[in-house]
Amino acid sequence: MRTGNEPVNARSPLRMRFWLSVWGLIWCGGAAAVFALVAAPVLAGVCAALALIALVDLAVIVHRMRQGPRFQPGRDVPPYEPVRDDRRRAGRGFGTGRPHHP
Repeated sequence: MRTGNEPVNARSPLRMRFWLSVWGLIWCGGAAAVFALVAAPVLAGVCAALALIALVDLAVIVHRMRQGPRFQPGRDVPPYEPVRDDRRRAGRGFGTGRPHHP
């Protein structure tokens, strides 16, 4: 459901990012181990660096998930209302419900 205020209050799919990070960590860690065994140090280093990035991303995701529904709304939390700044829009006919006639 779109509310029109997604750039301000966008919801991040943390569960999907979590599982993609786990998937990347498994594959990059496994590839680093395999390349280390077959004596390809450059490829092993690249895969190890990618595994480290996936691990850091995983830590950030878990931290954000533990912050609770205030920071990551669940399916039972309705979308936020758009932010209304009446001071900035005063005199232009916005937010009053009346049509603006020049």
